Amino acid sequence: MRVISGIARGTKLYSIDSLATRPTLDRVKESLFNIIREKIESCIALDLFAGSGAIGIEFLSRGAKKVFFCEKSHEATQMIYKNLEKTKFLDKSKVYEEDYKKCLKELQKENVKIDVVFIDPPYKDDLALKAVDQIISLDLLRKNGIIIIETDEKERELKGLEELQVEVYDLRKYGRVYLIFLSRKE
Repeated sequence: MRVISGIARGTKLYSIDSLATRPTLDRVKESLFNIIREKIESCIALDLFAGSGAIGIEFLSRGAKKVFFCEKSHEATQMIYKNLEKTKFLDKSKVYEEDYKKCLKELQKENVKIDVVFIDPPYKDDLALKAVDQIISLDLLRKNGIIIIETDEKERELKGLEELQVEVYDLRKYGRVYLIFLSRKE
């Protein structure tokens, strides 16, 4: 696993050898960042269910102003810190080692507004929709902010998203993985 582009390009990241985490494939990551490239420069991003932190670090490498990482696994958050030290992005980051619900409430208390949220929960857990709902209800997303869900349960996610105050503006398929791009309903 490596940083694909930007100032930390080519840096090999530490990864977690566990079935509980599943890194986003390089080709999916590259496509994702090509799609949202206009939104990255100086953005505030949230890497929810961050795993090793590779997505958030990619944001920082490509010019994000700050990235918040949320991961409840102690082993994974230690990996995030190691990767942030290796890429020299610690000063532009904040890591929350807690459940996503607590993290989102903390961000609200800190009055954080986010430009881009990347949500990549364990595929079999039905957490993406709950996270999107909480992000919207806590008013964490900036007016033109976006949310991206990585999933292999496209139908489940799309059906559930109909009930939420978001619109699907793009959907991409990469093998069995889907990226769902959302904006807030106005």
